[in-house]
Amino acid sequence: MRSPLCALGLVVLLAPLATAQSKKIEANNLPDHPFQVDYPSGSQLNLYLRSGDIRVIGKDDNKICVRVDANNLDKAREVTVVFDRAENAAELRLSGGPRNNIQITVEVPKSTGLFVRMPAGQLEIKNVTGDKDVELHAGELIIDVGNPKDYSSVYASVTSGGIEAPPFGEDHGGLFRSFHKTGNGKYKLHAHVGAGDVNLR
Repeated sequence: MRSPLCALGLVVLLAPLATAQSKKIEANNLPDHPFQVDYPSGSQLNLYLRSGDIRVIGKDDNKICVRVDANNLDKAREVTVVFDRAENAAELRLSGGPRNNIQITVEVPKSTGLFVRMPAGQLEIKNVTGDKDVELHAGELIIDVGNPKDYSSVYASVTSGGIEAPPFGEDHGGLFRSFHKTGNGKYKLHAHVGAGDVNLR
């Protein structure tokens, strides 16, 4: 039987390791000082975004950067980023700031697996190569898919609204519309909007 003293020593030894595996950063005042952090290409990134006009853009450098442009800079400084990084994945949350007349740009490494959830607004994702699992409760979701042959599975749906997906030969409108395609690629795409439009281009 392991002694209590031995067990305590094991906990003390493992504590620094657990701390090293997670790195949480919080930042605001993004109009004046955009948030930026190194992040390796090919990793997984989970985004939990506030409502609004948001673009997620893939870049060639290995960094995540969040920029804010708004008419009311005082209110825009209230937008907050919380970034929590583990070994092979990270979570980024956006909250706060004005409801209107603001655009937020999230730059990520071009090769990134994305999991994105957002309440409402317009969300555009472009120049990102990797798995994409994206859901929007209401609004417009625009995803530049790149080469449609890169995907092994594509599923798009709306509860009420329209789906336009010319690269996959699909165009639907109305209630509870969806389509599913399979292929020989290595990436998966899941796109859903509750009320609004899905545009895969």
